[in-house]
Amino acid sequence: MTTTRTYNSPLRDEKARATREAILQALYELMNGAEETAEIGMDAIAERAGIRKRTIFRHFSTKEELFAAFWPWLNARIGASVSPRAPRDVIDGPRQAFPLFEAHDAAMRAALHTRTGREMRMGTVEARRLHFANALAPVCASLAPEEARRVTALAHLLYSASAWEVLKDYGGLSGAQAGEAASWALEVILSAVTKGEIRADVASQRKDERDEA
Repeated sequence: MTTTRTYNSPLRDEKARATREAILQALYELMNGAEETAEIGMDAIAERAGIRKRTIFRHFSTKEELFAAFWPWLNARIGASVSPRAPRDVIDGPRQAFPLFEAHDAAMRAALHTRTGREMRMGTVEARRLHFANALAPVCASLAPEEARRVTALAHLLYSASAWEVLKDYGGLSGAQAGEAASWALEVILSAVTKGEIRADVASQRKDERDEA
């Protein structure tokens, strides 16, 4: 009986990691210079990375898999986390992340507005919703399901690159100021939930509507 000996070469593993990094770096650079309507294809990524297109598919079996890997890589690169685990993470998130978004302004805007960027973001939406729902579960436990969904959706919005861009462009705020504004708003909303003020306000509004009817 013969046995097959497997051997994982550290040098081969390091080369694979370097190639994977080059692919993600190429995508980042292309997004940095992308026009609003741009769609970044695999050929362009391969050319920028200095590899063959088929090499990309040795590391990422599909374009969707590459895009899914890009977001954690980008967040790690800029030092931001968009996966809160507790209410405090949600509140402090914009304060910490928005200045980092500003430091990578072009890539963040490309993520928001290019076709490739939108495709990437939509692939992460469900997981991101789940992160926010789980993080806010202790705060929203006493709310009706519809109210909890509203609170979670608002938190998702305020702690996002879209909020950063709007506060920066329309509000005239710096990244740090935008982060403080969004974190303040989240503090107000979640504090109201904790104190039961949101449920009281909703009940009062519904009573007024019934009285007027």
